[in-house]
Amino acid sequence: MSTEITKLFNENGEAVITSLEIAAVTGKDHKNVLRDIRNMEPAWEKLHQLKFEQMQIREKLPNNGYRLRTVYALTKLECLYIATRYNDEMRAKLVLRWAELEKNSLQKVQTPHAMLETETEILQRSDEIRRQQIEKDNAPSDGCFTTSEIAKQLGVAVKELNKMLVREGVLFRQGVRYELTQQFEGNGFCKDRSFHYFGLDGEKKERLYLVWTPEGVEYVKNLYYLTL
Repeated sequence: MSTEITKLFNENGEAVITSLEIAAVTGKDHKNVLRDIRNMEPAWEKLHQLKFEQMQIREKLPNNGYRLRTVYALTKLECLYIATRYNDEMRAKLVLRWAELEKNSLQKVQTPHAMLETETEILQRSDEIRRQQIEKDNAPSDGCFTTSEIAKQLGVAVKELNKMLVREGVLFRQGVRYELTQQFEGNGFCKDRSFHYFGLDGEKKERLYLVWTPEGVEYVKNLYYLTL
C-alpha cells in the first residue's frame, strides 16, 4: 500500500511531518514511533498546554481504493523533542530532513522566532523539558531521608554508616542496594522511594532505593551514638 500525505501544514501554518515519515527517516517501526510520541506527550502537554496534533492521510489499497489512516503530525520543534529519545544517528537524520524541507521552501510560513532557532537550540530545549519532568518525578514528598542525608547530619561517611547498620543487623546488601533485615521489616523505619531516569535507549526507567522515616532517622542516630 502506498501512502499519500494530504496536508503539509497545521492549522497555524507551521510545516509538519507525520509519524510515518519519522519512522521512515529513522528506520524505526511506525508502531514504536507512535509509542514514543504517546509516552512523551504528557510532559509536552504539561509545559505547553497542547497535545500533539493528529491528522488523516490517505493510503492506497491494492484494489486502487483508499482508506484514511490517523497519524501524528509534528512541527519541527515537536519532532526534535521526540528525537531526544533517539540515538545520535537518528537525531542527525531528522535534523537533515528538516534542513531539506526548509531548503525546499516548505516552511515559508513558519514564524520568524522559530526560523531563528537552530537545531542545536531546539534539541537543548527538548532535553530541558525531559530534565524538568525527571526532576519533578524525583522530587521527594514523603518526609523521609536517605542514608546519605543522615550520614551528613552525623558528620560521617555514608559508607561507614552503612557498615555500622549492617554490622548491627539492621541492613544487608542485596545487589547494589541495601535492604532491611527481616527483624526490622514492618516497624515503619523505612520506605521505598522511586528514582526515575532515562536509559541509553531513551526509555524512561525506574529504580527503587531505601529511605528512612522520621522514626527510622531517630533510631539510626541513637544506634550510631551507642556504638561510638
